[in-house]
Amino acid sequence: MNENIPIHEYDVVIVGSGIAGCSAARELHRNGKKVAVITKLHPLRSHSGAAQGGINAALSKDDEIDLHMFDTIKGSDYLGDQDAIELMCTKAPETIRWIERMGAAFTRNNDGTIAQRPFGGQSKPRACYAKDRTGLTLLQTIFEQAHRDGVTFFDEWYVSDIIYKEGKVHGVVAYNIRDLEFAIFKSKATMFATGGYGRAFKVNSNAHANTGDALSIVARHGLPLEDMEFVQFHPTGLAGSGILISEAARGEGGKLFNSEGERFMERYAPNKMELAPRDVVSRSIQKEVLEGRGVGPNKDAVFIDLTHLGEKVIMEKLPELRDLALTFLGLDMIKEPILISPTAHYSMGGIPVNIDGKVRKSCSDFVEGFYAAGECSCVSVHGANRLGANSLLEALFFGRHTGESILRDLNDKKLSNPNVVFEDAKRALEEVEKILKSNGSEKIAKIREELQESMTNDAGVFRTKESLLRQQEKLNELKARFENIRIDDKSKVFNTDLQEAIELGHMLDYSFFIVEGALIREESRGAHYREDFPNRDDDKFLKHTIAFMDENGKISTQFLDVALGKFEPQPRTY
Repeated sequence: MNENIPIHEYDVVIVGSGIAGCSAARELHRNGKKVAVITKLHPLRSHSGAAQGGINAALSKDDEIDLHMFDTIKGSDYLGDQDAIELMCTKAPETIRWIERMGAAFTRNNDGTIAQRPFGGQSKPRACYAKDRTGLTLLQTIFEQAHRDGVTFFDEWYVSDIIYKEGKVHGVVAYNIRDLEFAIFKSKATMFATGGYGRAFKVNSNAHANTGDALSIVARHGLPLEDMEFVQFHPTGLAGSGILISEAARGEGGKLFNSEGERFMERYAPNKMELAPRDVVSRSIQKEVLEGRGVGPNKDAVFIDLTHLGEKVIMEKLPELRDLALTFLGLDMIKEPILISPTAHYSMGGIPVNIDGKVRKSCSDFVEGFYAAGECSCVSVHGANRLGANSLLEALFFGRHTGESILRDLNDKKLSNPNVVFEDAKRALEEVEKILKSNGSEKIAKIREELQESMTNDAGVFRTKESLLRQQEKLNELKARFENIRIDDKSKVFNTDLQEAIELGHMLDYSFFIVEGALIREESRGAHYREDFPNRDDDKFLKHTIAFMDENGKISTQFLDVALGKFEPQPRTY
């Protein structure tokens, strides 16, 4: 490896170029800060663009911010931090106007107001949408504005480590995917906005790039991760592939049926039916399948029927969903029901941050110069279960808000100048060197397949102590086998074998956190369902899990109190 590594200097380095990263970058650059955004994809390939259904805000006359707050808190199974939720919901209407004035083209009502559709767990229709391509519309808008303003983007660069010493993050180490040339990006402030970790599961709706790299990078430095056991399974992934069929399909009136022709949600959520929160609907579908009422060639799916909506509504409001079902199932939702099943979709846990996006070093202390926003972070507006259309709101609002927080800290001289030397890149260089030189017998694809299969089976929608202990053993086995890998491509040009090996190492790391958190949390809450502890236990577990990994990979856990507020925990029924 070349030891003459260039060192680039910025006020702020942002890793990840989705909605959260671009929102922060635009705010900082417009206020005179030198900003670099580093991304392993082109920004418009960020997973934000895959969000389909909408973005929440209490805009209509018969809706209220307090109602949006209550729905979010109840949806979170009371694990959401109410101060963060109040801030996000209060600022939601302003956030919609902010992105709209930048050029986001929302679908409109006849009177010119922004159209809003109902989503699961919501008391009112409050999901603003752009057909069924809302995320892409927002991503294109915020990226083009950040690019027009002159933000510097390093696309197709892979960030493999942070520079963390003396309680401060001094920047990142990254390499150019095109030629494997390393560089150090030193900065007074570093922000992660790298997305979620759904790729740990076999059936998932996540892009191939969603490998949760940031979580493992943070954990390897002894910094904590929060609430990793809470992984949302979206009810409506296309059977077999897990490709997302947006909640917009149910919001527009889609009905779920089992093999006996029953509209089975009457059994599980008689008041909300298909518009119950995602965790409730996912478990209901899974139960129907496990009890033998599944449909399809493998009897592992159920039907969602949209035929009653008619061609005009489907083509106006759900055209992309129709295309996906035609392409991947060969089924036309205009003419026939399509097959869906739960798919790993969203990560409620992540890098613990406070309401201003500052990363925690412990339950009571923070890392200087380190911030996070979007799905990789856990400010805990979602708690144990995210409501549909709150994820785009979180990314857009907290991306901008964290950018403003960084700006304040820079202007107030709270962030010291980074101290960086070549030796700070040693860890990242050694990781790449080790993988390139490894001549073992294990294949990356095989280990990854076994990881995803076992996580789905033993740490998925339903969990028990027995299944989680079995998964712990499996993770230990896979981790040992990972030390004996071999990649075929030893070159430096677009070496995707190398990148996938590094990513797999990250996936193995944070999977331990998911399983450990699920074992310790002996209750059922939101997306975390323990069959051996089917009830919520507020006395013991109305708390966040804050987990640390030591140098040997052993995980220890502490608990952090949930920020409560005006809404007291109560039974969660729909």
